Amino acid sequence: MPDNLKDPLADCLERLKAAQFSPFELLTSRNLAEKLIELVLQGAPLGPAWLRGGFKALTAALAAKDTAQAKVVVFGGGTGLSTIIGGDSRSLSWVEHPFQGLKAIFPKTTAIVCTTDDGGSTGELLKDLPLIGLGDLRHVLLSSIQQSRLLADYGLPATAASQVVAALFAIFNHRFARPPASPDDLLTRGGLNLRGLPRAMAAGITTLTQRLFSDQRLAVALKRPHCLGNLLLAAAIYGHTPPGESAPGPEAIRDGLREVAALIGVAPDAVLPCTCTPSVLKVRYSNGVVAAGESKSAAARRGVPIEQVLVDFAAAPPQAPPEVMAAIREADIILFAPGSLYTSIAPIMQVPGLSQAVRDNLHAMKLLVANLWVQAGETDLAIDDPGRRFYVSDLIKAYHRNIPGGVSGLFRQVLLLAMQEIPGNIIQSYAIEGKSPIYLDRVTVWNLGFSPIEASIFSKEGLHDRKVRHDPAAFATAVKVLWVAREHLGGQEDGRELILPPATFSPSGGRLVEVPCRRYQRIAALLEERGLGDDPRLLEVFWRHGEIPAAHLELWRGMVTVARQDWRRGQEWDNLYSFYNPEDGLIYMREDVAEDGRFELAFLVGLGQSLLGDYAWSKELRPLELEDDPVGKVYRLTLRPPAARRCYFSDQELERYLLLARMRRASGAGQRFTRVLNAGEGFTPPGLLLGLSYAWYLDNRLASHIEYKMAIAHATACDLIPEQIKNQRRRREMIDFLRSVVFRQG
Repeated sequence: MPDNLKDPLADCLERLKAAQFSPFELLTSRNLAEKLIELVLQGAPLGPAWLRGGFKALTAALAAKDTAQAKVVVFGGGTGLSTIIGGDSRSLSWVEHPFQGLKAIFPKTTAIVCTTDDGGSTGELLKDLPLIGLGDLRHVLLSSIQQSRLLADYGLPATAASQVVAALFAIFNHRFARPPASPDDLLTRGGLNLRGLPRAMAAGITTLTQRLFSDQRLAVALKRPHCLGNLLLAAAIYGHTPPGESAPGPEAIRDGLREVAALIGVAPDAVLPCTCTPSVLKVRYSNGVVAAGESKSAAARRGVPIEQVLVDFAAAPPQAPPEVMAAIREADIILFAPGSLYTSIAPIMQVPGLSQAVRDNLHAMKLLVANLWVQAGETDLAIDDPGRRFYVSDLIKAYHRNIPGGVSGLFRQVLLLAMQEIPGNIIQSYAIEGKSPIYLDRVTVWNLGFSPIEASIFSKEGLHDRKVRHDPAAFATAVKVLWVAREHLGGQEDGRELILPPATFSPSGGRLVEVPCRRYQRIAALLEERGLGDDPRLLEVFWRHGEIPAAHLELWRGMVTVARQDWRRGQEWDNLYSFYNPEDGLIYMREDVAEDGRFELAFLVGLGQSLLGDYAWSKELRPLELEDDPVGKVYRLTLRPPAARRCYFSDQELERYLLLARMRRASGAGQRFTRVLNAGEGFTPPGLLLGLSYAWYLDNRLASHIEYKMAIAHATACDLIPEQIKNQRRRREMIDFLRSVVFRQG
C-alpha cells in the first residue's frame, strides 16, 4: 500500500513497536549525572519488576562504593561551608543530626576557611588581638566533629556521643555581654555544665577557660561581649605563643587549632585557615567607591553592583599554611562551597599560590556549588546589566573577575539545587520577604563551557518550616554519586573551551594594611590625648569605618557640644548643626544632635571638613546686579598661601577639589576662587560639600541628599542633554577624588 494510503493507526503502532529507549529516560533529569543523583535520592520510578530491580541494583552498587579513603578539600566560610561539612552548627536543630554531611561519607575532608571575617565577636577580638578572623573557624570546627572519633578518643558508648555534641554546642556558641569575674562565673552564668563531658575533654576546656583570665594578653578581651567558642580558640592559640610575644605566629595558630580539634573529636588538620596572616577585605563598587571590612561590605547597600573584591594583608607576602597546600595537592575532590560570593571563596583564592595549586591538581574532581539565594548588597545586581536579576552565569563571571588567573582550571561543573522541585508557594513567600533564588540560565552556562548539574540537595524537613536550604546528607550523597560514577560520566574536560574574557585580576599591588588591633589602639591613644577617650561612640565610628586613616585626625583637635538654646551659628545652607572650626581645630556639635541618631553623620561631616584645615583666608557672599537689577550673588573664596596653610591636601589637590566643587579660579588672582549663584539658587559651600561627600563615601545611607546627587554617576546618560553628561562626569571625578586623594585608596 502506498505510504499516503497507510492506515494512521497501523502506522503509529508500527513506529512504537520499533522504537527503542533506555530505562534512564524514565528519570526526569536531563543528563546522566543528574539521573544517577535523582535515582539515589528519590528512588526508582514506577515500572515493571525487572526495571525497578535493575534500578535498585544500580543504586546498591553506587552505595557500596567505599569513599573512606577519598581526600576532599572544601573552600568556603561561615554557614555555607559548615552546612555541607556537617550541618549548620550555629542552629539549634543541628544537635538533632550532628553526624551527617560530607564528613560522614568522606571522613578525610579538609575545610579551608576564609579568615577575613570581622563582625560580631570576631570583630571584638580583632580590636584587642593581632589575630585572623576566628568566627568561621569555630563554626566549621563544630560542624566537623566525627562520632567515630568521640567514641574512639573517649571510649564513649554510641548513645553518649550526641549528648556530648549538645554540650559542646552550648559551650562554643554561648555568648555573654557582661564581663565575667572568673572562670566559674563565666561557665555557671551561662548555664554551662562540663560534668556532662568526658573527664579529659572537660579538663581541657577548663584549662582554656582559666587561661583567658591568667594570660594578660587575653584578659583584656573579656571586657567585651563575646562568643565563648572564639575565646577558647584564642586561648588555645596563645597557649602556643611564647609569653613575651603579642602576635601569634603561623605555628601557634596551627597548633592551637589542632589542640581544640583533638579536644572535641575533629580529625587533625580537618579545618585549616586559608592564611595565618591578618587581612582586611575591601570591596570596590562599579561607581568607584571602595569599602573596607567584610562586615561593613555585607551590610552596605550602595545601589550599584560590586565590581571587584580585594584583600589587603598585614604582611608581605602572605603565606598559605603548608598543610593547606599539601591538602590541595593530594585532594581527590575539590569543592567550592556555597556562601557569600565576595566574602567567602574570592578572598581565599587571593592568597598567593592557592588558585594555582588548585589548577596544578589535574586528577581531582572539581565542583562549584552554586548559592541558593540572592544576597542583598552582593548578588542583587549584575555587573553586565544592573537592571536584571542575578543568574548562575553571573556567579561564574564574578569569580572569574576576582580570582588571579580566573576560573580556568578551578572547576568545569556546577552543582546546584533543583529549584523547579521547590513548591511555588514557598518561593512566593520568600519573594514577599524580598528574597529571590539565583536561577540557572542553563544555556548560557553551557555555552560558557561549564556543565550544570541540578539535584534535589535541599532539606525536605526544612520545607515543613517553609525554608529552603542545603541538606548535608543529600549534598554529600550527590557528591559521592558524581565521584564513584565519574569514569562513566565522562571527564570534566569534555572538549569544550571556556568562553570567557581573558582573566585580568591582579592583587592590590602588594599593598600592606595595618593589623586592625594596632590601628584601633593607635586611634584610641589619639582620642585619649584629646580628652575624648571616655566617648565610646567615637572609637566605634573609627572602627566601623576602617577606610579612615589616622592622618585624618591630624587637624582635628577635639569636640565641643553646645546646648540647643546657646547654638548661635547661622545655618544658611544646611541643618546639620555641626561644623569644624579651623581657628581652634574643634568640631562643634549641637547637644541634641550629639545625643540622637544623627551623631555619626554630624561627626563625619565635621571630620571631613577638617581636612581643609585653615585653607581659607576669607569667604564672602556678595550681591550680583545687572543694571541695578539683583540677579544673584557671587561667592568669593580667598586661599591662604601654601606656606601659611594647614591642610590635608597639597596645593594641586586643593585646586582640583575646588574645581570639582564648581568654584573657578579668578583671573589674575592666583589664590581667589569664585562661584556665581543665580537668584534663589541653592548652594553647598566647599567645606560643607566635602564633609557631606566624606560621610557619603563612608556610608551612603548617612547622607541621602548626597546619594541623590551621586546617583547620576551610574545613570544612563542621554547625549541629547549635554548638561547631564557634564554632571555625570563631575560626579565620577568627585568619587575618584575621594577614593584616590582623600582616602588614598589608589
